[in-house]
Amino acid sequence: MLRWIMHADMDAFFASVEQLDNPELKGLPVIVGGLSGRGVVSTCSYEARYEARKFGVHSAMPMHMAKRLCPQGVFIQGRMRRYKEVSDKIMEIFHTFSPLVEQLSVDEAFLDVTGMEGLYPDVITLAKAIKAKVYAETGLRVSVGVAPNKFLAKLASDLEKPDGLVLIKHETAAAFIAPMPVRKIFGIGKAAETELLKYGIDTIGKIAAADIKILQRVFGINAQTVHDLARGIDNRPVVNETEAKSIGKEHTYDKDLYAAADLRSAVRDLCGETGWRLRNHGLVGYTVTLKVKFSSFKTITRSITSEMPVAYDEEIYALALKLLQQVKLSEGVRLLGVSISHLEQEGAAPVLNFNDNEKLKKRNAAVDFLKNKFGEGIIKRG
Repeated sequence: MLRWIMHADMDAFFASVEQLDNPELKGLPVIVGGLSGRGVVSTCSYEARYEARKFGVHSAMPMHMAKRLCPQGVFIQGRMRRYKEVSDKIMEIFHTFSPLVEQLSVDEAFLDVTGMEGLYPDVITLAKAIKAKVYAETGLRVSVGVAPNKFLAKLASDLEKPDGLVLIKHETAAAFIAPMPVRKIFGIGKAAETELLKYGIDTIGKIAAADIKILQRVFGINAQTVHDLARGIDNRPVVNETEAKSIGKEHTYDKDLYAAADLRSAVRDLCGETGWRLRNHGLVGYTVTLKVKFSSFKTITRSITSEMPVAYDEEIYALALKLLQQVKLSEGVRLLGVSISHLEQEGAAPVLNFNDNEKLKKRNAAVDFLKNKFGEGIIKRG
């Protein structure tokens, strides 16, 4: 039986929900994110006439920069509770088509539909049925990639956005991705691309044909993973959930924190404690959540999802710091918490964070050794 995996990715999800709730926003360049001085863009709309992305606006961009690039944009403070409500409904729809749904974030998921296509004329008809039901029940569009594995399905879902549907067949998968630039392999960034170009490697097909020794010079311990992906090989299963929902640490402070430097230092410590717990369980995660309780006891949470799995303290802190920058600090902070969710076993996903990956691994291993031997409080990040 042929294996079929779908990656379903909602189109400009936050902006689309805002346009759904307020039809007057349709056709306008909607930009959603934190509106404070340190806020960042979460997402922006796809509209053909005023497409915000044409002005260089993209997710994770500082909001003040987005306003400068696209002054005619409609800037909206994100409503996570509303997005979560819509997300839950979408995930319920996915579960009506497959018992194996792996939610990656509020707006995307993998579905293992192996064998399910037997209920339809073919797998494309099944994908169209999923898209149609999502639109009928939510009014939102979803792009779907259909392929033999996770890597190919995720790559496919991004090729014809918005409202896309791309099929990568088993027998033509390697040839289909061969002409694509190397950075279509998620996790290959500018640094790795530059190194590959030194060997004349500028396409996925050339990675597939390359000597593994050359790839080891560029990717080190990740060379075989990259080589497999370039040949369209990815054996990761779709899993409903990991036993542990999340791993994290929070702390209530004797005196409220006000200074930005103190808050950053406190978050850094929490990321170190969270990372240590995560690695001790042999897990990696995708979604980092920051919890902030103010002196008035008002509590807020902010989350961000990484495209690649994270496990090292530095990676967790980089994401948590982005979240902290979104928080409007109008009063003292009495409690901070950092957690990571959407967990899976270490090694279950290709780890392609090439920049200093081996250095990070060794540095975190040294920290873990000291904590495991002498206790969690023996060392903190500077």
